[in-house]
Amino acid sequence: MRAVAAALLVAMPMAMAQSVLAPAKIPNLPALGGTENQDLSPLMERKLGEEIMRDIRRDRDYLDDGPILEYMNTFGNALVEARPGARGEANYDYFFFVVRDPQLNAFALPGGFIAVHSALLLQAQTESELASVLGHEIGHVVQRHIARSIGQQKQDALIPLAAMILAALASRQGGDAAMGVFLGGQGLAIQRQLNFGRDAEREADRIGFQIMGEAGFDTSGMVAFFQQMQNSTRNYSDLVPAWLLTHPLTTERIADIQARIREQPYKQRADSLDFYLVRSRARVLQDQSTNGYNEAKQFFQAQIQQESWQQRAAGQYGMAFLTMKQGDTAAAQTWLDKAYDTVNRPPPPGVLAVAPRSKAETIFAATSIEIKLAQPDNQAVLAKAVKEAEAAHLKFPLSRGIAHQYGEAMLAAGQLEEAAVYLRDQAQLYRSDIEIFDILARVYSKQGKLALQHIALAESYALQGGTLSALDQLNYARKAPDASFYDQSLIDAREREWQARRREEMGDKGKKDMAESRPAFKAELKSGSENKNNNLNNPFASPLDRYRQGGVGADGMLTKP
Repeated sequence: MRAVAAALLVAMPMAMAQSVLAPAKIPNLPALGGTENQDLSPLMERKLGEEIMRDIRRDRDYLDDGPILEYMNTFGNALVEARPGARGEANYDYFFFVVRDPQLNAFALPGGFIAVHSALLLQAQTESELASVLGHEIGHVVQRHIARSIGQQKQDALIPLAAMILAALASRQGGDAAMGVFLGGQGLAIQRQLNFGRDAEREADRIGFQIMGEAGFDTSGMVAFFQQMQNSTRNYSDLVPAWLLTHPLTTERIADIQARIREQPYKQRADSLDFYLVRSRARVLQDQSTNGYNEAKQFFQAQIQQESWQQRAAGQYGMAFLTMKQGDTAAAQTWLDKAYDTVNRPPPPGVLAVAPRSKAETIFAATSIEIKLAQPDNQAVLAKAVKEAEAAHLKFPLSRGIAHQYGEAMLAAGQLEEAAVYLRDQAQLYRSDIEIFDILARVYSKQGKLALQHIALAESYALQGGTLSALDQLNYARKAPDASFYDQSLIDAREREWQARRREEMGDKGKKDMAESRPAFKAELKSGSENKNNNLNNPFASPLDRYRQGGVGADGMLTKP
């Protein structure tokens, strides 16, 4: 299973793939089923993906940034809709996210979770290039390549597989210890798995090419980005396994795609302003060291000098986000106003606009609120933040990022009762929104409502997979002096539900008494060396954190330092 998992993480990514597209017209590929469904059904595949994502979301390299996540999921799901049946028989909700990493790469996890490295997002020069990568990864999900790879395994092997996938993801940090994931006498098994991986890449390329055309993107973007990735493989460090270096992107593959493109009608698609602004945010977040900020500043200053209005606006917006991160909110607001003026300035006389300019209104609104929330001691500014957030929420009701900001703004401005009412309504509408329950818990804490605070925290922990910690919070809520009869009824109902879930997760072990004290689910997220040192022994700590502190032994398992 370790060999299979390590191979999956290498065979799936776009940047490390080797395949050849057939020169004939691409047929529609069927959604594959078969005997593998008996061992890894679509529902089990989704469950495996959710388990992995719970840990990835807690990793420090996961970019939990509202505008980036919103853009990636709007863009990615537009591609999904272009492929009939892409959601499969389980009707997957696709989730697209970005991880902080300097290598060009992307990967698909089981059940419709697709990741893009921050370097890849920055390297893509057009939305068509980004679409070529996401379309390829969607192809992996559509064809259920992971399920087909481990279809002969039993479901009781899913937990060690998930842990191994996370350990393999940690190898992107580099180092001799990381290479232990791929060593330990597993080379022959990995090579056999790679043979399947190349076929999977061929299928994913075909579907990705189809999706690009059906969604209205310029299919030549796939060639352009393949050429960039081919150049990037020459810069991989010596730590990359030899068998990985033997399968680079080839000129033959690029030539085959070019031949396929000649059979397609030419499509030109203007990039949205959101694409440029999101890349500016990613550039700042990719490296938040002093040197990283200085390099980002130099890039934005050069970008501002370009003739393209989109490039100028992206450079000015980047300076706004950068200066806000550095604590200079006055400069941030000034740069944001400049970017907004650039976007709304009419074209020069004599220049005919080809198409209406995209405004990226949601990102501008969110950033304006963000700058004001970065001034917690200025009550006048916070009052403006509440008004802006309320207006933005009415204008963009589907934006989860702005919905969160509205709650944060009311909390920061001391409008606790209004915040509680609003957040309770949001929690009813969006039962899986972890952030809403976290903000609601902070509001209840400010109000001194202990029982409700612990209930909200319990909901948050349960959504993150921390069932034991959620049960602990229910115990605290039950003992709170202000717990009402209604609160006690809710606590009893939730406790029965989560105990049943825990028994299901643990099987026979779940039949034992679960009333004993457990460590807090988010303990490892607190600052301080004590919690960092305890991550190795903390069952709720991120596997990536445990890996980075302990390394991987010759057998591919996590070890202590």
